[in-house]
Amino acid sequence: MIYSIEPIGEIRSPYSEKFAVPRQPGLVTAAKATVVLDGSYAGSETTRGLAQFSHIWVLFLFHHNLEQGWQPLVRPPRLGGNQKLGVFATRSTFRPNGIGMSVVKLLDIEQQAEQTLLHVEGGDWVNGTPVVDIKPYVPYADAIPEAQAGFAQEPPAAAMPVIFTSAARQSLQQLAATYPQLELLITQVLQGDPRPAYQQLKPSNKLYGVRLYDLNVQWRVENNQNHVINISKAF
Repeated sequence: MIYSIEPIGEIRSPYSEKFAVPRQPGLVTAAKATVVLDGSYAGSETTRGLAQFSHIWVLFLFHHNLEQGWQPLVRPPRLGGNQKLGVFATRSTFRPNGIGMSVVKLLDIEQQAEQTLLHVEGGDWVNGTPVVDIKPYVPYADAIPEAQAGFAQEPPAAAMPVIFTSAARQSLQQLAATYPQLELLITQVLQGDPRPAYQQLKPSNKLYGVRLYDLNVQWRVENNQNHVINISKAF
């Protein structure tokens, strides 16, 4: 039997592309996003009582990957991109039904004429991600302190240092009024080393670039440090 799912809204996020999106929610707290509920899913009735909860679960679709299908074995970045595990033993974005789920901090609920906006913190979504459901995070049921997590039992390795060149710092000053937390956002994103796992083990002078909002951020990795070279408008 085939079931259909209709999105209830979409995400507005600073991540304009898949590259550099955090591998887990909650790692980049400077990433402020908005869950936009539309049509019959908007309005004060559907979210009545939700403001009592500090965190929510957001169920969504990995829409950029749906056409590429899925594989039974995947390479988790935490294992260096070399060892294969079953897709159901990982959080790979290439899944049979392309469904993801993230728990995020709920900052505010804003009612507009035809939309309901859930302002959240720490999301790991590409801008425009379709949302299929919202649920409150309930600590007594959802938090399991004694849980075992296999290869992901421990948090990620220590954050990589992030250094801004004088030119990059000048750009930050010029953009501060429009993007108040831009420096923190860039720092937190790069601290997680968004490079593909196979590139993290190879010394390289490659210039990397990522789109955050409508900005292009360029950096290099030297001596295991991120050096932000340039921050400019993306055209």
